[in-house]
Amino acid sequence: MPRYAFRIEYDGAPFAGWQRQVEHPTVQGAIEAALSRIEPGPHTIAAAGRTDAGVHALAQVAHCDLTRDWATFRLSEALNYHLKPLPVAITDCARVSDDWHARFSANERRYLFRIMSRRAPVTLDFGRVWHVRPKLDIAAMRAGARHLIGLHDFTTFRSTICQAASPIKTLDEVEISEQPGPAGTEIHFRLRARSFLHNQVRSIVGTLERVGAGSWHPDQVRAALDARDRAACGPVCPPHGLYLAGVGYEHDPFAAQD
Repeated sequence: MPRYAFRIEYDGAPFAGWQRQVEHPTVQGAIEAALSRIEPGPHTIAAAGRTDAGVHALAQVAHCDLTRDWATFRLSEALNYHLKPLPVAITDCARVSDDWHARFSANERRYLFRIMSRRAPVTLDFGRVWHVRPKLDIAAMRAGARHLIGLHDFTTFRSTICQAASPIKTLDEVEISEQPGPAGTEIHFRLRARSFLHNQVRSIVGTLERVGAGSWHPDQVRAALDARDRAACGPVCPPHGLYLAGVGYEHDPFAAQD
């Protein structure tokens, strides 16, 4: 059976997350339903990461096995037709080897978190950014973030229901930048690692926001990390500012398609 990889963009607002659920709409469920319309199902797709309810994706990656030998352009066009009017789009499609796996072949995940810093309510980007009123100290947040780079026990920064076998992860990068604009200042957090724990990104950004607001000293981030205690974490920020921005592979399956 030929195996296909998909790059997927979606607005997470109307979904109860990525993973298929019986009683709630999910991104996986929507794509599998679209697949069943072009080939008799049922179908099961595997993703590089399972996003939570309300979390968006700029470049999620998933794969599935089909019986028909599809031209990749026609496959993506057919799926996009049957996904309408849901806010899910197949932005790229590639034929991959039978042993290629969207999750297990990945060697990097990249996340973006968007904060809108301004007094006025958010209108055009409502549901796509975390609205924070106080001006945040970028330098202080960068100083706090430096304590998290590298190999650490991230127990403090993972959900109590996280199913990962170990809390030990290597965080390769936390980049924090300002994006001034006429509507206000956006602050972008870009985090990169081979893999992340459940709620790790939202826990880190929520903690760093407290540093930027002046409620925490940057060195308190290190103390929270060393505590290895969920109670030492800052507030977990809302899901709607979070985006799965990309997934890295040793050999990019979409490189020949771009």
